[in-house]
Amino acid sequence: MTSIKEQAAVSRLISFLQEWDGTGKVTRSHILENFILANKGKTGPELEMEFSQGASLFLARITAWLRLTYMYGTCLDQQLKSIGIFLSAANGQRYIIEFLEIGGVLTLLEILGLKQLKEEAKKESIKLLQIIASSGRKFKEIICESYGVRSIAEFLATSKSEETQEQVQILLDTLGHGNPKYQMQVYKGLIALLKCTSPKAQQLSLQTLRTIQTIVGKAHPSIVGSVLGVLRSLHLEVQYEAIQLIKDLMAYDVQPAILQGLVALLKPSRQETARMQAKILEEAGTLHLMESLPVYIQQAAAAKAIGILAQDSRELAEELLFLNVVHGLMCAMGNKDHTNSQRQASITLEFFVQNFIVVENYVKEAMGEKLFQLFMVCVIYALYIAFV
Repeated sequence: MTSIKEQAAVSRLISFLQEWDGTGKVTRSHILENFILANKGKTGPELEMEFSQGASLFLARITAWLRLTYMYGTCLDQQLKSIGIFLSAANGQRYIIEFLEIGGVLTLLEILGLKQLKEEAKKESIKLLQIIASSGRKFKEIICESYGVRSIAEFLATSKSEETQEQVQILLDTLGHGNPKYQMQVYKGLIALLKCTSPKAQQLSLQTLRTIQTIVGKAHPSIVGSVLGVLRSLHLEVQYEAIQLIKDLMAYDVQPAILQGLVALLKPSRQETARMQAKILEEAGTLHLMESLPVYIQQAAAAKAIGILAQDSRELAEELLFLNVVHGLMCAMGNKDHTNSQRQASITLEFFVQNFIVVENYVKEAMGEKLFQLFMVCVIYALYIAFV
């Protein structure tokens, strides 16, 4: 027989649940606020003690209310934070299972895509998905099976909060580890993100790709065009991460395609340059400096990347020579409309001149003795300025 104390506890639980069932959103909001303040950080057994072994009944009610009202944002922050207390509770994996059984993952993913909801609520959804994904391979697979990678990646691309985007990066990284069935899906999702317009999303995707690339073990062909395209970014932190990924990709079978692509970028076609000029004029309605042309920014970044690769590996430097990189660098040096292209191409060309006698002879012949000497002096001075 149950003791009087246990009967009283059960009676309090029944009374509490009846109050929840019979009240409106204002009272429920107060109940959740008090619950969050009183139970944050509690373990599963502690929550069960708090609710007389009926904590799951309260979780089910919060989740049911969430599913009915999430599209309208009703008390959404309190709902998600309350659910988070259950899902994050030590020795409380049963709560995660119960949450999943009533469609919790789908609800969290749908929240990410609703434009009318506040960023804070979406951030809380990401945190809950992190907790679920961190609970084991089975749970990662459930998220991915629910088209989670696509929803999460789209949210990363559209989020306006860098703090939230960093939380999304953690989630995608978690989904890419210990998830062999869907790791390629995560990998392809990150590649697709490189084409988005958010610089922060591009930067975080590039960082995560470097990690996931080693797990996948092979490079997908689509990564070539995507990573080369990112070199058009005006943001130096994005270009830096792209070049770091390019360095990593030299160990994979896409190496020839990337090297060919980099060399090709040194000589943008007249048609593309004219098209970009027309687009700038059409969008802005005023003349822009040629320095801002994406193809020229890409040209300068390609020259820089080539220089880094050549200095890292003699073998890569020789391969680039076979691809006629010297001619491309000299073309980039002649770009009067973009000083950074001239600078980066000059620095990289100087490396090839210093390390390959055949290049020195070729460049000297093409420039003439006086211009060649001036070129060497100017490059050395530019390098000195860069390091001072």
